[in-house]
Amino acid sequence: MFVGTGSDVGKSVIAAGFCRIFLQDGYHPAPFKAQNMSLNSYATPEGLEIGRAQAVQAEAAGIPCHTDMNPILLKPQSDHTSQVVLNGKPVGNQSAGSYFRQEGRDVLRQEVHQAFDRLASTYNPIVMEGAGSVSEINLRKIDLVNMPMAMYAKADVILVADIDRGGVFASVYGSIMLMTEEERKHVKGIIINKFRGDIELFKEGVKIIEDLCHIPVLGVVPYFTDIHIEEEDSVSLGLKTKSAGECNNVKMIECKKVNVAVVLLRHMSNFTDFDALEQDPRVHLYYASSPVDIQDADIVILPGSKSTIDDLYHLRRNGMAEAIVKAHRRGTTILGICGGYQMMGQSVEDPDGLEGDITQMPGLGLLAVHTTITKEKTTRQVTFEFDGQKCQGYEIHQGISDTDEAIVQTDHCIGTYIHGILDNAPFVDFLLRPYVDQVKNADPFDYHAFKEQQYDKLADYIRRYVDVPAVYRILETKNV
Repeated sequence: MFVGTGSDVGKSVIAAGFCRIFLQDGYHPAPFKAQNMSLNSYATPEGLEIGRAQAVQAEAAGIPCHTDMNPILLKPQSDHTSQVVLNGKPVGNQSAGSYFRQEGRDVLRQEVHQAFDRLASTYNPIVMEGAGSVSEINLRKIDLVNMPMAMYAKADVILVADIDRGGVFASVYGSIMLMTEEERKHVKGIIINKFRGDIELFKEGVKIIEDLCHIPVLGVVPYFTDIHIEEEDSVSLGLKTKSAGECNNVKMIECKKVNVAVVLLRHMSNFTDFDALEQDPRVHLYYASSPVDIQDADIVILPGSKSTIDDLYHLRRNGMAEAIVKAHRRGTTILGICGGYQMMGQSVEDPDGLEGDITQMPGLGLLAVHTTITKEKTTRQVTFEFDGQKCQGYEIHQGISDTDEAIVQTDHCIGTYIHGILDNAPFVDFLLRPYVDQVKNADPFDYHAFKEQQYDKLADYIRRYVDVPAVYRILETKNV
């Protein structure tokens, strides 16, 4: 199990790397995270919902994803409430106070234990991941995902620390010292992640940590920007490009790329829909939060949303709705995915108030569809044909639109419920076709091959900086 000194220290990426390492070395690994909190989710082959990070890790492990890899998914709906998805199906909305209470915890604990047991009966090793900080001692009695889960699984635990944020000695030492004596017995190693500079200069730091904690430092992993693994948390959006007009520090007129603006919504979900476009050498993708941001866009994308009506309301308030309609009139291509597709229609209705107090909102009027928000959630993988070629994606949405078409097109407007549609080269080539004459490098981009290459690069990178043979020696000694 990889646990962290805090959130966003790199646990998910390290876990994905080890999934690929174990696969390369002839094992049959699978990922597991008992409880995940994210708006970035994915549909399994059975049409059930899990966190996107575990789907990525399963891909790195070379296996189909399954709900047993992430039995509990919390999808935030506001600062205080989340939709609870148990074994792939929504079981209701709960406030933080209601969910994080001791009553009823044994039922959830039994569910995650059973999911782990089923997974462990088929795969070996299980690459487990903790959540947030491993030492939230106020939550120890109700914790389902960190050390209590590690002890149930008799897992070897490796603590991951982010040195880039500072305070690495305090965070490592404090995390370990706040564990119980029994918990500390499971911690077999430490990885220092996101190091910048000359690693040789940190040798003394490694010795200090080992002397303080009496636990070996298995590796110091340098910060990297040239390996691209889909991110788990939307915190990564803060590092994304926010403007058009430049690419690699030169003017767009010189580098000739297609300007693609993704509208930055308050409740944006499934932001990894755009990872393929971001890596496409023909595209300059950026995130737009104001009307001026989309003035130079060739293509504007309205992404998925966990609260479609509320996001549509704020687009109207901040002028983005009007700017998108004006962009369409001057010839800009508008693409809506899931909630964004619903916004592009004539209206969105929520008669049962599932999303909030607003029960009806006019859409942007770009597509001749009307949407009703429903209690039932659609979650499924889909195969569809586009431009004569077979494509794949997945749907996760609450709402029904009055058309059976998988993709609705009219006058440089496209709407669809299909997440992952931009992972398909035939669709992307169609989307970019009106603009590729201005692009110097107009060769099609194979995102699936690209991702496989990135998993292998990540595995090689970890092997270079982490003592993988020591990890195997640790795994050979059973915990009891």
